[in-house]
Amino acid sequence: MTTSPAPTESAAPEQRVIQRLILPLAATPDIVPLYIEQHSARSGATAASFGLGGDDSAHERSSESSASATASQVDVSELSQRTSVRIPGGQMRSFGTYFNAFPASYWRRWTPVRSVRLTIRTSGRGQIVVYRSNARGSIQRQDFATVSDTAETVFDLPLTAFGDGGWYWFDVFAGSKALTVVSAEWTADAALARTTGSISISMTTMNKVEYCLANIRTLESDPALRAVLDTMFVIDQGSDRLSDHPDELEPLQRSMGDQLTIIEQGNIGGSGGFSRGMYEATQAGRSTYVVNCDDDIEIEPESLLRLVTFADFATKPTIVGAHMFDLNNRSVLHTFGEVVDPWRIQPALPHPDGTLGHDFAQQPLRSTPWLHRRADVDYNGWWMCLIPIEAVRAIGLSLPVFIKWDDAEYGLRAKKAGFPTVSLPGAGVWHISWTDKDDLVGWQAYFHERNRIITALLHSPYERGGRVVRESQYMDVKHLISMQYFTETGRLMAQRDVLRGPGELHAEIGTKLPEIRAMAKEFDDARLRPDADEYPEVHVDKPPRRGRPYSQPRRAALPLWTVKTLAKQLVAPIHERSTANPQAMVPHQDARWWRLSQYDSALVSNAEGTQVSWYKRDPQKVRRMLAAGASAHAELFRRWPELRQQYRDAAHELTSFEAWERTFRENPAPERATPASGATSASA
Repeated sequence: MTTSPAPTESAAPEQRVIQRLILPLAATPDIVPLYIEQHSARSGATAASFGLGGDDSAHERSSESSASATASQVDVSELSQRTSVRIPGGQMRSFGTYFNAFPASYWRRWTPVRSVRLTIRTSGRGQIVVYRSNARGSIQRQDFATVSDTAETVFDLPLTAFGDGGWYWFDVFAGSKALTVVSAEWTADAALARTTGSISISMTTMNKVEYCLANIRTLESDPALRAVLDTMFVIDQGSDRLSDHPDELEPLQRSMGDQLTIIEQGNIGGSGGFSRGMYEATQAGRSTYVVNCDDDIEIEPESLLRLVTFADFATKPTIVGAHMFDLNNRSVLHTFGEVVDPWRIQPALPHPDGTLGHDFAQQPLRSTPWLHRRADVDYNGWWMCLIPIEAVRAIGLSLPVFIKWDDAEYGLRAKKAGFPTVSLPGAGVWHISWTDKDDLVGWQAYFHERNRIITALLHSPYERGGRVVRESQYMDVKHLISMQYFTETGRLMAQRDVLRGPGELHAEIGTKLPEIRAMAKEFDDARLRPDADEYPEVHVDKPPRRGRPYSQPRRAALPLWTVKTLAKQLVAPIHERSTANPQAMVPHQDARWWRLSQYDSALVSNAEGTQVSWYKRDPQKVRRMLAAGASAHAELFRRWPELRQQYRDAAHELTSFEAWERTFRENPAPERATPASGATSASA
């Protein structure tokens, strides 16, 4: 550590900024804990039994419990600057936060960097303390310095001991008077970077004009981002298009010039939109990377710079993704990283200590041991994910699967080809979390079912897909006993389409969704109304036993329970009035299979709480669908080796530029009777 009274010239070797201290662009109480804190923290991860008979996790549970009390937050009025902050006299501020701690173990694992330099510029008297953690979350003091007047303090920090996890961060303590942190930067030897890259952005949008325009404005107003941006390709597949809003779009187009290209095409889903952006970026030949981004996100713009910088330093071309925070609860991190469980072909957490929906306002980074263990992943969601153009040229574009599993399958395919994926802490966007949706029910169920099975055929290491076929059958039964017949019809269609082979995936990418939605009018569970009052009143024929709500059956009793419940589904409802009046009003969060299976009819609200549908038991549909599902799964299991070979043989062609070029030509944007004037855009 060195401290000087004024800035000095950088010592050799030349340093490159790899992360800098940032504060919120627009400080609000819900995001402040992601940037800065004003309290001390201890993880409590100080002992372990090392498998000698004790409870290795007890200290972590105790720590997380003690950390759950919400600490007072920094007053948002203090946070008026982007890269500096004034600390009142006698107080401390910690930068051991999601966006300001340095993810040392990721740089240790995936880059050749073995030491970093932390340079902090201050004005005023106080003390700086640098901390580090290990993979278990133990906090250790690394170094400290006393500062006064105008100073530049430099800490040279080794990365050698971060093999399994750990972060660096610093806390600042003001003396009797205020101290200002003017700036802070983490730098590394510039010569260690594999390249100095630039990006194109592929943003797919459909009828979310305001979100999309807001994200374009974020990029347009950030000079540092503009410096690494070649082109932002916005793939507009909606009926309400950006070009329909020339007053808002045209100023952005004038400002950004050839850094903004709007492409209009037919709705061929996320896989079609992202593939178009990846295709255009690769064909343009200007960029080192293409970044896939959802439209309905709010970007922390520094995240894009961190993705590019990390990718530049990565030992080999690497996919680098950002984490997803909950747009409606902004201190909550949806997931810290994801893998695909090879036995089930389902998303899973990278290690058993992790949790979904972590709230940094309740459990800060420094006090949450599992967040200090490095999470190695199979893929990153395409809400924001940087992909090397080199990888796109090598493995092609997305599978033509419309939506669902396109990002996970791409990550698995890239990994096999030698392109790993890193979900990088400190890079994040805000997006509607999955807990506020239920895309396993309704029209999206088709794509979940079909694309999961296709992913298993392409990537499962097990002879007949592990548990995939069996779990698919279980899901069929759950939907049927839940009276979700529209959902189950989509799943049966998906199974039949998989059995046909891969030949129609491109041909049907623009027609499958309208086909599925056209079926909705045939099913009560797919007809939605805004209010429960639009249906007949609830009438209870027989109340639950002893007034207790229906609960999930115990595992030991599940086989007998399933037989009895299925038998009930196959015969006409006992209570005739259930066809005229629903028997219950079931909130979405309570609409579990074990509860819905006990009714002959029920009103069920959707995940957003905006609409209600009337589920009605239909024994004829159950018998027909149960038989169809059993037949499809038997054929799927029997033909698995044959189908696996078909899909793997076709994978290269399905994801090729040539195949996608034909699909783009065959799915142009629908013509308008009166096209919008003034806005410029390209069409498929």
